[in-house]
Amino acid sequence: MTAYTAYTAYTDEKAARALVVRTARSLFSRGLTHGSTGNLSVRLADGSLLLTPTGSSLGTVEAAELSRTDLTGRHLDGPRPTKEAFLHAAFYRARPAAHAVVHLHSTHATAVSCLAGVDPADALPPLTAYYAMRVGTLPLLPYHAPGDSSLEPLAERTARGHHALLLANHGPVVAEATLEKAADAIEELEQTAKLHLLLRGHATRPLTPEQAAALAPASS
Repeated sequence: MTAYTAYTAYTDEKAARALVVRTARSLFSRGLTHGSTGNLSVRLADGSLLLTPTGSSLGTVEAAELSRTDLTGRHLDGPRPTKEAFLHAAFYRARPAAHAVVHLHSTHATAVSCLAGVDPADALPPLTAYYAMRVGTLPLLPYHAPGDSSLEPLAERTARGHHALLLANHGPVVAEATLEKAADAIEELEQTAKLHLLLRGHATRPLTPEQAAALAPASS
């Protein structure tokens, strides 16, 4: 059994750092984030969080540049963490089984977050089975400036019942048991947002509530 089972924290910090960098490179190289946007984290076995640093690009960040904080977002060591470290910490406190969080400014999901009239309880329809399985429902949280920690209590409350959120005029956040699962889910979210925008103005046939509920992830 590796250090990365579905329901345990990351026990090997060196391997966890390598995984964060590998995942960051993959997301960046496939256009799911750009410039210095987006941030990733994992929960280590000692309860601390390993995060990408502030101002870094997911395309160039190195393992030695990652930061560590505690579950309150307090900086422990390494470079200064992403300004949204508080958001990662809120997800981990809300979801004890989550050991990874991915936040991106992916184009299509962010575009949906800028639309008027989006249902704040569920920003995207379940157009595909894989979206229903990997994301479920997607609450839209009201706009807060990047780094505005007043978002923290709302994010923590909402994350108790949802592992994926969309931040208005900003982008998606997903927590999962592993970084691989979080990356898969946020990519599925981005592709569904793309489909949603492509289909605007056309009659669509999303999954029925019963079909979506049968596929929904736990506590989605």
